[in-house]
This record gives sequence, structure tokens and C-alpha cells, in this order.
Amino acid sequence: MGALALVALTACGGPPPAATPDEVSRLAAAIASLGPEVDRDEARRAAEISYAHSHRLALEYEITDPPIIHNTKVNLGIKPRGLCWHWAHDMEKRLAQERFATLDLHRAVANADNAFRLEHSTAIVSAKGADYDDGIILDPWRKGGRLTWMPVREDDAYNWEPRNAVVARALERKHGQIVTLTDDQRILMGGAEFVPE
Repeated sequence: MGALALVALTACGGPPPAATPDEVSRLAAAIASLGPEVDRDEARRAAEISYAHSHRLALEYEITDPPIIHNTKVNLGIKPRGLCWHWAHDMEKRLAQERFATLDLHRAVANADNAFRLEHSTAIVSAKGADYDDGIILDPWRKGGRLTWMPVREDDAYNWEPRNAVVARALERKHGQIVTLTDDQRILMGGAEFVPE
């Protein structure tokens, strides 16, 4: 039985394929439809980067397995990165380099307080000034490096909430002091701003 488990953990597949032009076009159209103020060139660039960066990260993270098996390999030190929060962080960081004028980026977490479900993180793109739940999920983890995207409100698999709300609750529990989440989603603890990675 142990040998079978070891084989399952070390079995190799291949990395996911790169996106097709049609996939990029569909995402670009969805991002552009987030609001009349969204610049079509920015929507296209965000879509191209989301797909290209997902593929690049899949190669960098050495993705050859389904997400749960890859997570196990990361936690055992066999693979370098590839937990959901790695994908979310790295996707948000890359998109932020573009300094979009008509788009905002968000991070969200699902199942943070559910002991029976795996906690999950994602990056989200929205129209400038819109709430995260009016945006589109950009989730390469869910399908092992293949970008999954959809409007936040249409994701039946996860109940998302702003990442900083989750972080603020965790900090309150850990430190036993009041943590404030401001209207602009900044976390204040003991009078100082806490900036999560």
C-alpha cells in the first residue's frame, strides 16, 4: 500500500498546454464587459498575461499532477511551489506590474473557517473601483496550471471573501487583540498597518 502511494505521488504527467487564441479572446471579452469604463486594450493585455503567466508558472512550479497531489509534493519538499496561495500571489504580482488604469486586482479566500473543506486562494480582476465580487476569478490552481476563470458570483465551487478580511480574523485569534479592516481593505493592528504577502 505504501509503495502504491509513493508511485501516485511521484507519477509524472506533462505540464498543461498553452492557451489557444480563442481562450484568450473569450477572457478578454469577459474582462472588457466588466464595465463601460474598462479599456479594451487593457482587458486584452490582462487576458493574455493571465493565460501566459499561468502557463509560465506551471512550468516553473513543475506541475505534472492534479492540484492535491502537487500540494502534497510541495508540502513534502519534493516540488518548489504551487500551493493555491502561491498561484494567487504570483498572478496578482505579475498583473500589478501592468499598472492598469481601468482595472483593479483583488485577492480572495474561500473556506478559511471551514474545517471540512480545503482553504483556497485566488486572484480576481474587476473594473476600477468595483468590489471583488463584481470581478472575474483568475484561478490556475484549480485545474493544475490550466487557467480557470469565471465571474466571482457564478463560482458554485467556492464561497469567496476578501483575503484581508480572512487575514484580519486570523490575526485577532492569534494575537488576541482587535484588528480593524478599513473601508479600503487595509488591516490595522495595534495602530500600525499590517500588510500580508
